[in-house]
Amino acid sequence: MPLKVGTNALFINYINCQAGGGEESMKKRGFALVEILVVVAILTILMAILLPAFSGVRGAARRTQCASNLRQLGEAIQLYATDNERYPRGLDPADKYTPQIWPPEYQQTMADTPLLPVVMDPYVKNKSLWECPSDYGFDVCDTTGIPLPTRPSCYEKYSMSYFYRTELTLLNLADEHLSRPVETNVLEDGSGDWHGTGVTSFWSSKRYNILYADGHVKNVDRDGFNAAWSVPLR
Repeated sequence: MPLKVGTNALFINYINCQAGGGEESMKKRGFALVEILVVVAILTILMAILLPAFSGVRGAARRTQCASNLRQLGEAIQLYATDNERYPRGLDPADKYTPQIWPPEYQQTMADTPLLPVVMDPYVKNKSLWECPSDYGFDVCDTTGIPLPTRPSCYEKYSMSYFYRTELTLLNLADEHLSRPVETNVLEDGSGDWHGTGVTSFWSSKRYNILYADGHVKNVDRDGFNAAWSVPLR
């Protein structure tokens, strides 16, 4: 049956409405996609701005925890020194397991001397004090190129993250023997230039926590770090 004119007009109008609605819907979807991309771009920029700040906060928290560990270890070392009239006769991993960085006359001493946490065991009940929160390990002993693998961390491999001023052991020193205790390093979260010609690997980036012989802990830059290692003991 042929369509009436009125009916035909309504049908055409219906088709046109449908076509127009589809085009507008596509436009809306296009706008929605653009808006999503804009939001993603803004979030990306915000993340780029905020992540370093969050990282800095986490780094500061780790440094604070590390300093607290060193301060408590310093108290334990002072108790040992009072009881034994000398600094603990122990070594850090670099000296214990790479004695060739020392002159020949000291190398046998290194082989026969235990790691510092073993010596300090009666004085340090909380073993986690020996772990620096930023200890991610290293591969060699300073710039000597001597392998000293400490993966996944120095603490997990050797039960200590920190390095010791081993001369205190070799010279049988006590506090009263030190010429400048306020400036003399005892423990720190990186090894010193006197182990070699420089330092290639640290887990605390460009600043280091140092425990000094008078018991205070200070966070220093590389110059301050090297200065502490350069202080004569007596």
